[in-house]
Amino acid sequence: MYPDDSPTVRPRALTVSELNRQARHLLESSFMQAWVEGELSGLSRPSSGHWYFSLKDQRAQVRCAMFRGFNQRLRQTPKEGDQVRIRGKVSLYEARGDYQIIVEHLEPAGLGALQQAFDALKARLYAEGLFAAERKKPLPVTPRHIGVVTSPTGAAIHDILTVLGRRCPGIPVTLYSTAVQGQAATAGIVDAINRAIRHNQADVLIIGRGGGSLEDLWCFNEEAVARAIAACPIPTVSAVGHEVDVTIADFVADLRAPTPSAAAEKISPDQSTWISRLDETRHRLVHAMTRQLRQQQTGVNQLTSRLRDPRRQLQEKAQRLDDMELRFRQAISQRLDSERTRSDHLQQRLLTHRPDRRIAEHSQRVESVRERLQSSLGRQLETRSQRLESAARTLNAVSPLATLGRGYAIIASDNQTVVRDPATLAPGDRISARLARGTLKATVDSVHPGADGTEVDN
Repeated sequence: MYPDDSPTVRPRALTVSELNRQARHLLESSFMQAWVEGELSGLSRPSSGHWYFSLKDQRAQVRCAMFRGFNQRLRQTPKEGDQVRIRGKVSLYEARGDYQIIVEHLEPAGLGALQQAFDALKARLYAEGLFAAERKKPLPVTPRHIGVVTSPTGAAIHDILTVLGRRCPGIPVTLYSTAVQGQAATAGIVDAINRAIRHNQADVLIIGRGGGSLEDLWCFNEEAVARAIAACPIPTVSAVGHEVDVTIADFVADLRAPTPSAAAEKISPDQSTWISRLDETRHRLVHAMTRQLRQQQTGVNQLTSRLRDPRRQLQEKAQRLDDMELRFRQAISQRLDSERTRSDHLQQRLLTHRPDRRIAEHSQRVESVRERLQSSLGRQLETRSQRLESAARTLNAVSPLATLGRGYAIIASDNQTVVRDPATLAPGDRISARLARGTLKATVDSVHPGADGTEVDN
């Protein structure tokens, strides 16, 4: 362990493969595409068909690899010491850690003037708005007639017709022939576009040719061709060269296709897809119709089962009417019997509660009660008379009047208080004596004790 290493924070070391992989990703993401010019050196062409070489100038060099799919497009093989311009992706060969360029296009360095002219025209047309998306016309989903502006002897028309014959052979195709290379090509392409416009049959127009060098394709970078495509009222498809080839026509056209074959693919419907969709639609339609027919048949069967003979219904209605009539008559008869019985019962109750009978009954009851009352009153009067006589005899026996009748008198003071003790009187007091017959008034002269110790003098 190194002195400044810490066992707890020691970073994980990258493997060489991981380092090279990260470096490759960094280079490829930083340089998506690059143009490089230099002297070709050390060209190697193994049996695989790939090319390996270096590109150098006076002070540096860089390794390059151009795979077979790209180098086969070149019209001629470069040689040692040629000044070339390459277009490619900056990458890294991980197995050796070599920094390199994966070349996609190679051309002589003398073409730099053409590239400058291309860039200048592109910038000017872009500023005019000829590349704007809002001015591009939509292509028909299913074209009725296809026009092709290309050479009648080139590979492009053959590829287009082959693709259309495979995908949708029923669409008519009109070739507006023209030269697509050389001095007369520019005027020929413009004239072919104008002929298609005057013909007024095609609803989509393919403009293009097969692959070639930058010089071969240069007529599609001419301003006259670009403006003719931009002014064409028919939707246009640019199909110039191979996928890596880019022309001014690609930017001006309503759609860019990488190859003529691809253009035919993009604008034509696939009849096999149509047939498949038609079969699927037919199957779904048959299935839906079968299901609908089954549902309708089920409904008809249900309605048929519910449908009944009108005569049978009339018979049932008549029978129900007769039954209701019998039940009504029976109910009326029962109601009449019930009301008759109730009437008899009420009449019987009425007879039972007749006023004359009730009066006679109550009269008898009143007479009986009166006789009972008189008898009871007589007995009570006799009993009470006897009790009164007995009470009178008893009262007379204890009455002071009876005592007075035997010669006694009741002495009372002037204030009507009975005198029981002579000591309560004084000489000169007024007294009264109650006799059996009458009352005597007297004045007390003196008080003397009597037999019981008190003596009274008048």
